[in-house]
Amino acid sequence: MGKTDWKAEAKALKKKIGKLKTRTKKTLSSAGSAKSAPAVSPLAPAGGFPDLPVIAGVEFASVAAGVRYADRTDVMLARLAPGTAVAGAFTRSATRSAAVLDCQAKLAAKAPKEGGAEGGAAILVNSGNANAFTGRAGQEAVDALCAAAASALAVPAGRVFTASTGVIGEPLPHERIVARLGEMAGTLDPAGIAGAARAIMTTDTFAKGASAEVATPDGPIRIAGIAKGSGMIAPDMATMLVYIFTDAQIAPAPLQKMVARLTDETFNCITVDSDTSTSDSLIVAATGRGPAVGDLRGRPARAFEAALRGVMLDLAHQVVRDGEGATKFVEVRVTGAADDADARRVALAIANSPLVKTAIAGEDANWGRVVMAVGKSGARAERDLLSIRFGDILVAEQGWRAPDYSEAAASDYMKRQDLAISVDLGLGKGASTVWTCDLTHGYIDINADYRS
Repeated sequence: MGKTDWKAEAKALKKKIGKLKTRTKKTLSSAGSAKSAPAVSPLAPAGGFPDLPVIAGVEFASVAAGVRYADRTDVMLARLAPGTAVAGAFTRSATRSAAVLDCQAKLAAKAPKEGGAEGGAAILVNSGNANAFTGRAGQEAVDALCAAAASALAVPAGRVFTASTGVIGEPLPHERIVARLGEMAGTLDPAGIAGAARAIMTTDTFAKGASAEVATPDGPIRIAGIAKGSGMIAPDMATMLVYIFTDAQIAPAPLQKMVARLTDETFNCITVDSDTSTSDSLIVAATGRGPAVGDLRGRPARAFEAALRGVMLDLAHQVVRDGEGATKFVEVRVTGAADDADARRVALAIANSPLVKTAIAGEDANWGRVVMAVGKSGARAERDLLSIRFGDILVAEQGWRAPDYSEAAASDYMKRQDLAISVDLGLGKGASTVWTCDLTHGYIDINADYRS
């Protein structure tokens, strides 16, 4: 048995420990800088925040009030002209925030007792603190914010709509916001929508905006919208904060009907992680400073609704593209279901499956996980009628793998950033499409230390 050179082994071990320390130090340094300045999602739209049109009758301001973080813009204010019609959709969470409950009550009341729509309106939003599950203090904060905004802008308190997004269960330091309202009222700018979009971000890696223009005989109708959302995203009304502004002339009732219908087709069809927020809010404000929409069955109204849907769907897709840790944007299409409700069950079962989502993250063409998700959905399905496609590639049909299926072709397809998974149940005419993203370790990194 040879003699051991203990000095040589000790020297080699010391060298290994030194390398490990250096590697760990670099990793921690990288993690720290990533936390302070998260990289923009690889799925973000090219070109950055879009150039949104000015909407007549809307002005914006934003400030860093220190709600949670120092030196970070975290409050936005929008003043709406007298006569503005307001419609909305909100989370159905049983633990929804005080701001959501307040907005719902105001919209249900149709018009406040003092001032009415003629007195104008305002939207006030903060990030960093959700003001949810905060008991009586939550409503007191909302009341204080509404009263202060009403005073600063000379609008009825019953026409001030607030929202808060961020950490749940911590009292909102609303006095920090109140202290800045006078300043914000003095810096309102019709072109300030980009700053407003940045102010409402939490774990978002990019500000989200979209716009459209509708040609009418009386001139163009303009639409511009912003949104925030990255995590805690699942269909249950509007799944994030969304604010859309238009100069169209339209009454509150038909606007509300339109918004409710379009929400089901857009924001209620996205999911990042199957979790519904306590604070989800969507508000659409029509200032009436542009052409009239008219009867909902007429051509101008149909064109306006199509354009509004386009803006809403664009914003919804941007939320998915900014899903926490996302590297893939996925469209899940289900056809041939017994009815639309069954198609939606299957689509969401696939889109929310951790096994499907992690396979997508790993670029693994594991269509067996799609089969699993169909089977667990609760929808009617028959093995021998089922077919599955990844993009245009038929991977399974008639109860087993397609005869011409190529694992190499499917694996190559999974390397794309934008993917489509299609399932036909072969049972009827029911159909549904939802949008989701993959599930990566980045999602864990973001949410494991969200409050730290």
